[in-house]
Amino acid sequence: MESRPTLVFTDGACSGNPGPGGWGVIIVTPDGAVAELGGHEPGTTNNRMELTAVGKALRHLEQTPGPLHILTDSTYVIQGITRWAFGWSRRGWKTAEGGEVANAAYWKRLMALLAQRKQAFPAESGAVEWRYVRGHTGVPGNERVDVIAVGFSKGRQVQLYAGPLHGYGVAVLEVPEDTSLPAEQPGKREGSGKAYSYLSQVGRAVKRHASWAACERRVKGVPGARFKMTRSAQEEAKVLEDWGVTAQDVQSED
Repeated sequence: MESRPTLVFTDGACSGNPGPGGWGVIIVTPDGAVAELGGHEPGTTNNRMELTAVGKALRHLEQTPGPLHILTDSTYVIQGITRWAFGWSRRGWKTAEGGEVANAAYWKRLMALLAQRKQAFPAESGAVEWRYVRGHTGVPGNERVDVIAVGFSKGRQVQLYAGPLHGYGVAVLEVPEDTSLPAEQPGKREGSGKAYSYLSQVGRAVKRHASWAACERRVKGVPGARFKMTRSAQEEAKVLEDWGVTAQDVQSED
């Protein structure tokens, strides 16, 4: 008989990026037990909190057999752990362009936790599935972990639930049918060709992102913000010149 999965929602938040951060987790086991987890970091970034939330969940479940379904609204986390991290590891934690991998210590820790789980629960018994839920669209579990993460990022005392599912006030089992990762959009928006970089500018601060989705996420709803995909070092240098900054002023996404 196939094991039912443990359901895990994770989220991270940051009041300013960088700034004070928080993370949140909901764990629902097949026997109907719910545990909320959360914590605060005084100085961090949003992506580090997203990674921390997943790591805390895996640590909490390291002695718990059975498959896990991890649901997150972070495309950065899912793409990183399913697509990028293995290449980074083979290259000695360098990007394809030879740069340093942002948040390498966090990725290494996450990969170690997954390797430990695979060793402890071989074959399908400990399998981890990564599922994407779009943030702020009314998915109850995602909305609740957002409240936890944001609350901790602002230094609030968040009351965390631990108890039976029937006493939990969140319809956490209501999950969208489609939890696949959305396709990358730069080819449609910018034409064909492989991306060299994704840049965003908010105020005077320019960042280089790992994905188009992350780039859009930073500028969404911010008046005067700009973003651009480039296909070469020369094109990137031209964009930065037009924006009035140099390559040394650009921060890699954390």
